[in-house]
Amino acid sequence: MDLARRAETAGWDGFFVWDHVVFPYGPAQEVADPWVLLTTVALATERIRFGPLVTPVARRRPGSLARQTTSLDRLSGGRLVFGAGLGWTLPAEYGTWGEPVEPREVALRLDEGLAVLAGLWSGERVDFRGEYLTATDVTFLPTPVQRPRPPVWIGCNWPNRLPLRRAARWDGIAPMIINPRDGSVEPTAAAVAEIVATVSEYRAAAEQGAGSEPGSRQRAGGEVFDVVITGRTGPDEPGAARETVESIAAAGATWWLEGFRPAPGEYAAALRRIEAGPPR
Repeated sequence: MDLARRAETAGWDGFFVWDHVVFPYGPAQEVADPWVLLTTVALATERIRFGPLVTPVARRRPGSLARQTTSLDRLSGGRLVFGAGLGWTLPAEYGTWGEPVEPREVALRLDEGLAVLAGLWSGERVDFRGEYLTATDVTFLPTPVQRPRPPVWIGCNWPNRLPLRRAARWDGIAPMIINPRDGSVEPTAAAVAEIVATVSEYRAAAEQGAGSEPGSRQRAGGEVFDVVITGRTGPDEPGAARETVESIAAAGATWWLEGFRPAPGEYAAALRRIEAGPPR
């Protein structure tokens, strides 16, 4: 809550949190529920956008998720962004609880969940019967402030291209860029440009075949498709930070996120970076 308030005061445009029940790497970490955290963010701020990056939709019930997201969007006056993905990692997100971890099944559950969510957000009657999910003669009110719904950003690991096809049917892509050569996750302008070019092709194909895939008619229809890139810049070198972000923006990114992990010293680092202000 304090970090979000400070971020808004310092001129940042958004504040996003991870959605994990089990953090899969290293020793056990202190983890909070994202929806409680985001409620405090909504109450502590007036301008910035916020949301989960990303929620593993397949491990949540779409009815409850529709209520949570709608309530937050209304509470904040229409500032919620909904980040969605398979989860990270599947053994931690699903296998921990004895649930299926096969990527194809989790992906289908994600697509069906998003389709049901979009229907519930619409305020219209929903009758949906998929391979894994069913919603029978249900209408959810109230609707989100944002119409036809909050923006949906799809998470993925680049260079995996299948999630880009999913993202092309929605409103944005939030990739973790993994360098195949060394496994690093530092974004490069070249990788961003390739992501933008690939998803642009998929968006054009989705527009031509609208209605042929689950979710293909669920896009909000706006002109802006967000490309959300996460990295780290230092608070003490504003010129270097600006140069990094400008190169990523020139490659087609629309958002730059300063990413922090749940680890010793990261809260202090996040606070220091926030108070230095955005790199622009």
